[in-house]
Amino acid sequence: MKLSIIIPVYNEKATVAQIIQRVLEVPLEKEIIIVDDGSTDGTTEIIEQLKGRHPEIKICFIKTNMGKGYAIRRGLQETTGDVVVIQDADLEYDPMDFLHLIKPIKEGRADVVYGSRVLGKNPKSSFSFYVGGRLLSFLSNVLYDTSITDEPTCYKMFKSSVIKSIKLNCKRFEFCPEVTAKIAKKGIKIYEVPIKYAPRTKREGKKIKWKDGLIAIWTLIKYRILV
Repeated sequence: MKLSIIIPVYNEKATVAQIIQRVLEVPLEKEIIIVDDGSTDGTTEIIEQLKGRHPEIKICFIKTNMGKGYAIRRGLQETTGDVVVIQDADLEYDPMDFLHLIKPIKEGRADVVYGSRVLGKNPKSSFSFYVGGRLLSFLSNVLYDTSITDEPTCYKMFKSSVIKSIKLNCKRFEFCPEVTAKIAKKGIKIYEVPIKYAPRTKREGKKIKWKDGLIAIWTLIKYRILV
């Protein structure tokens, strides 16, 4: 079972080389699709050095920063694996958790698996981020009759046929609520497994803002209303 790992990257000079190395070390059949979303801090130059060094790496460059959701959509066009997962370019998540995420899919018990930071024994991010994540999970469960603990987790893994059957419109961080809403509306159960998590601060480069939280709330409500 081949895993396609999409890594959207924007201005992650300090961590991008290290996270790519960690992903390369995961003992699974895989391809890595790196989407540089218009970086301006030297990230692009680091990624360009990878060309031709690893046959499992594909690289896409977007000239102007369009947002994480747009970068994921671009990456999906390049995937050829049986299963797709999203990996951020920072060091908050441990790619070795892919082994736990893919297990329910390999065993035929799930088509979609989320890695839950809540179920894992992890340090909490800042109060506002933690509460915001819990609120989004609560809204998802109320609006879509799901039973998930960590809706905004980065680690979302899908059978390729499932994620490619969904028309995505996201451009920024609203990828998470949009895909959750559309998966749930299809009646597909979202399975969760515990994962490791090492939160970073805004000073360390965390990009999501409170306005993105409001957009996420609206996205969940909007797709509940729309047919």
